[in-house]
Amino acid sequence: MKIPQNLRDLLEAFTGAPLNITVVLGLALAISRLGQRWITRFMNRIASADLIPGPKRSGVRQKERVKTTSTVLKSTLNGVIWLIAIFMILAEFGLNLGPLIASAGVIGVALGLGAQTLVRDILSGIFMLVEDQYGVGDKIDVLDIQGVVETVGLRITTVRDGKGTIWYLRNGEILKVGNKSQPKSKR
Repeated sequence: MKIPQNLRDLLEAFTGAPLNITVVLGLALAISRLGQRWITRFMNRIASADLIPGPKRSGVRQKERVKTTSTVLKSTLNGVIWLIAIFMILAEFGLNLGPLIASAGVIGVALGLGAQTLVRDILSGIFMLVEDQYGVGDKIDVLDIQGVVETVGLRITTVRDGKGTIWYLRNGEILKVGNKSQPKSKR
């Protein structure tokens, strides 16, 4: 059986770049979903585990910390997967990726220098969460503010003072914190 020429041309056109692009997009979507599901399961196990026993560690605080960490991990995973997928698709169109990757490195350095405070805030927020310095509902003294923590994020912590004013504090600016809500040790 002989395949007509126009059908053969259509088949050859589809088996090239369009098929490869479709496969790249499908794989990126599947890996992204599987990775997010794995992160959710892993973080749920951590949230329910009694990692550090004692009166200072409450289940609510641990779940809040796990939720924040899970969000960061999922965002990072999606960013990496889709960046690789975009580069693979651009390669299918015949784009030379060498100069693109080199210029991305230069742009990354420029953005890194410009976003130093943002990076410092986020890194401080990560360490603050890992070290469990304070959490939502804690009464704290920070900078010249005394109040109750309303939200804790990777970049910003919000505190409501006794007068009802809400303060947005960048985590990189917080150099010392007094937490009045943590229980006293029995030494």
